[in-house]
Amino acid sequence: MHVQPLTPAGVVDHLVRLVTARGDDRVRVLVDGHPSTHPEALADALVDPLRAVGRAVARVSASDFLRPASVRFEHGRTDQTALEDQVDLRALAREVLDPWGPGGTGRYLPTLWDPRTDRATRAPYRSVPDRGVLVLDGSLLLGRWLELDLTVHLSLRPDTLDRRTAPADAWTLDVYRRYVESVVPEQTADVVVRVDDARRPALVDRP
Repeated sequence: MHVQPLTPAGVVDHLVRLVTARGDDRVRVLVDGHPSTHPEALADALVDPLRAVGRAVARVSASDFLRPASVRFEHGRTDQTALEDQVDLRALAREVLDPWGPGGTGRYLPTLWDPRTDRATRAPYRSVPDRGVLVLDGSLLLGRWLELDLTVHLSLRPDTLDRRTAPADAWTLDVYRRYVESVVPEQTADVVVRVDDARRPALVDRP
């Protein structure tokens, strides 16, 4: 296994090249990582460069497909199982990923649930564009049987994960450790970027 140092811009360039190498096919991209790695930031950074090479881009966040608070917090706000299952994966697949896939309806929902108001967003459906790229961000989403075309994992060493986790969120550490042990994202994801120092990311080249 070889680790190649890159700049944040270099990571974006690498991912854009991987998308464009797929030709005119629609591409569903997932950027997965612990919240402290800010997968949404990398997902956002892909938008303009992809559009600059002529691809229509849709940005979707798994945080807009959370289950209602009554379900997520049924057993308290520190329930580890609820954290693992906080995203409504069936809705995310049905309303977003499947419509973008081969034979899909071609109409997707950009958002479903607003966690701040704990109400449905009532967002209108949108059309899936030709040659479009769907960029989805989230946490704990690898190994969940979601139909995706390119998966990116932002990886942290265990000591970095511990250091970045606030004391009030220490109860979440076991969840993310189990995720690393059971899913093994550094082997599961198509692209692995180590971000222990966000200013100096490194691309993991696997044989």
